[in-house]
Amino acid sequence: MTEQLQLTFYTADTPNGQKISIFLEEAALSHKKVNLNLSAGDQHTADYLAINPNGKIPAIVDHAADITVFESGAILSYLSSTYGHLHPADPKDRIAVQQWLHFQIGGIGPMLGQLWWFLHASKTVNTEAINRYTNEALRLYGVVDRRLASSPFIATSLYSIADIAAFTWLRTHEELNLDIQKYRHVTLWLEQIGDRPAVKRALESLRVLVSGL
Repeated sequence: MTEQLQLTFYTADTPNGQKISIFLEEAALSHKKVNLNLSAGDQHTADYLAINPNGKIPAIVDHAADITVFESGAILSYLSSTYGHLHPADPKDRIAVQQWLHFQIGGIGPMLGQLWWFLHASKTVNTEAINRYTNEALRLYGVVDRRLASSPFIATSLYSIADIAAFTWLRTHEELNLDIQKYRHVTLWLEQIGDRPAVKRALESLRVLVSGL
C-alpha cells in the first residue's frame, strides 16, 4: 500500500457503507472517502453511475489495479482476498465465510431494509408489510443466535468479513423496533464487535464525513 491513497471509497452512513468502512479500518488500508448525499441524489449522477451502474453505495476504486468494485459483499470479498486480511487460509473456512456473507446479502439486508422502509420511509402505514418483515427479521436473528450458540463468530471460530457484514445490519434493531432480548448470543456478539477499536473508528469516521466536521 502506497501513500498515494490507492483506494477511493464511495459511501454514505448506511449499513452497507459501514461494512466497508469497518474493513478498511480493520485492515489499516489508507483510502480516500467520498461521501455521497443520497437524499440529494448524488448516487444518480453520470459520474457515479460510471462507477456503479446500479446507482447505490458503496463502491471502491483500486487505482493501482485499475479495478472498480460495487456491491458491498463483492467489495468485502475483493479487499479481503487481495490484501490478505480476514481471509482464512483454510478453503473450508473461506467457503464458510462466503456462505454466511451471502446469507447476510440475500436475507438479513433485504428483510431488515424493507422493514426500515415501511417503518420510516413509506407515506402510508402498511401493517401487513410491517408484520411480515418484522417476523422475518426476528426469524433471521434467531438463525444467527443459534449459530452463535455454537461458534464465537458467525462463519468460523475467527472474526471475519461475515461478522462485519451482519453486524452493521443487526445493530439496527432499536431503529427497527425489534425486541431482541431473547437472542442473548446475538446481543453479546453485537457488544463484542461494537467494542472493537477499528469498528468504533469506522463508524465515527462516517458520522464525521457525513456531518462535514
